[in-house]
Amino acid sequence: MRLDKYLKVSRLIKRRTVANEACDAGRVAVNGRVAKASYDVKPGDVLQMRLGGRELRAEVVSVRETVAKDDAAAMYRELS
Repeated sequence: MRLDKYLKVSRLIKRRTVANEACDAGRVAVNGRVAKASYDVKPGDVLQMRLGGRELRAEVVSVRETVAKDDAAAMYRELS
């Protein structure tokens, strides 16, 4: 699944266009490297995002095309 779509489906970012813009601006890294929106996300990847004034690190646990709102948080695990 594309990185921008994963960010939207997992609800780390609310809209896919915003996720796409964050990737284009270099604010999203996967496994320590800046990634484009078209990057193919796999379980085990570590995402780093700098949005607003905060930084978020999360490990991809699962990749699903659709997910219920309550189950979206189960797609990733936050790292310290």
